[in-house]
Amino acid sequence: MQMKKITAYENKKVLVIGLGKSGVNAAKLLCELGADVTVNDLKAPKDPKVAAGLRQQGIRLVTGGHPLSLLEGTELVVKNPGIPYSNVLVAAAVKQHLPIITEPELAFEILDAPLIGITGTNGKTTTTTMIALMLNQGATKGQALLAGNIGIPASQVAQKATAADVMVTELSSFQLLGITKLKPHIAVLTNIYEAHTDYHGSRENYVKAKMRITMNQDQADFFVVNWDAAEWRQLSQLSHAQVVPFSRQDKTEAGAYLKDGWLCFKGEKIMLASAIKVPGDHNVENALAALAVAKLMGKSNEQIAEVLQTFSGVRHRTQYVTTINGRKFYNDSKATNMEATEKALAGFTAPVVLMAGGLDRGFTFERLEPYFKNLRGLIVFGETAELVAAAGKKAGVKKIVHTKDVVSAVPLAYEMSQAGDVVLLSPACASWDQYPTFEVRGDLFITAVTKLQKQVEVK
Repeated sequence: MQMKKITAYENKKVLVIGLGKSGVNAAKLLCELGADVTVNDLKAPKDPKVAAGLRQQGIRLVTGGHPLSLLEGTELVVKNPGIPYSNVLVAAAVKQHLPIITEPELAFEILDAPLIGITGTNGKTTTTTMIALMLNQGATKGQALLAGNIGIPASQVAQKATAADVMVTELSSFQLLGITKLKPHIAVLTNIYEAHTDYHGSRENYVKAKMRITMNQDQADFFVVNWDAAEWRQLSQLSHAQVVPFSRQDKTEAGAYLKDGWLCFKGEKIMLASAIKVPGDHNVENALAALAVAKLMGKSNEQIAEVLQTFSGVRHRTQYVTTINGRKFYNDSKATNMEATEKALAGFTAPVVLMAGGLDRGFTFERLEPYFKNLRGLIVFGETAELVAAAGKKAGVKKIVHTKDVVSAVPLAYEMSQAGDVVLLSPACASWDQYPTFEVRGDLFITAVTKLQKQVEVK
């Protein structure tokens, strides 16, 4: 274990709410730090080994409800980021003025390495991955370690990170609400659109949550921020760090920017944007954000270019799956909002058969209509099927088919498409009406595509 030795949690009574990966790791770490830990969740863990492992460490496990008695004597609550503050136990903790943190805060307290934190509505995972790849390209001492919302609990990574490493951490608005001291040496804001208002209550609250990424930064730190919207430029003024802008729309030459088809940094040409392996303007923005961080961390233009020319995308984010009879299949299950689907559709010039739909958050889909002009067909499913279909109809999409789920959509999309087309899963909605996560939705899509490929090859 490389982590900082801290004594703040010795004999402290801590309640961890939520038995997800982050909760289990937080509980185990707190126990190691000498805390008296109780874990609570409505459901018992699916894997009995998880419960057995926690109990073996001396951690109490309470499932089946959220008894308020758990707060008696509790000095700190560590909350799963996805659990809303309206949860009966969390709301009671707020009322009692108990400190409530999320697991990345705990990770930061023991972290011996510098922290790079990435947030934003879209592009977080891709930008986080690009940054780690760039920092590891040609590295001779230490390594960049991926952590956070990308799927690897920060507390798990922080325990093994040395001073020579750097922890590259994707941070969601949910996670950022539960930080107090967390201070990235470099913070990145990819963009802010409309999202998660059902959780935050308003867009204003959502923006405030995102901006917490820079609240503890000072003049020795850096805030890398998208310069292509007036709102984001104004938000940068709230940071005490050195602001490093990035712009795809030629709004600045102070940081990273696109000019005459070139990715540049402070007057220096790095590579042609057309050589980036992943498609779409949004990936040019992600590349600019990542290269700004890489330059601040002393990486060479060659090392940056090598990554951008070879990186083929993140799983579930406009991820190329395979080609079947000239049709290219892409998995963009991580497109849980309309902006993400807009960006995916804008990245293709070939005709597209789109599969979309999912959790109904009370939105209609008119804003997608301009992006539907290039659709050969539209296949809809989930709670929003009718709403997405209505937008398709208004946009003049000739073939619109309703189906029950992602798996049944795949053969329908193949039949509807032609050689040279793109078949794209980009739902524009969260998955929770039918699937526990967008990853499960995407994996089922990939499995269905693989099955289809075998069937087509047999014919």
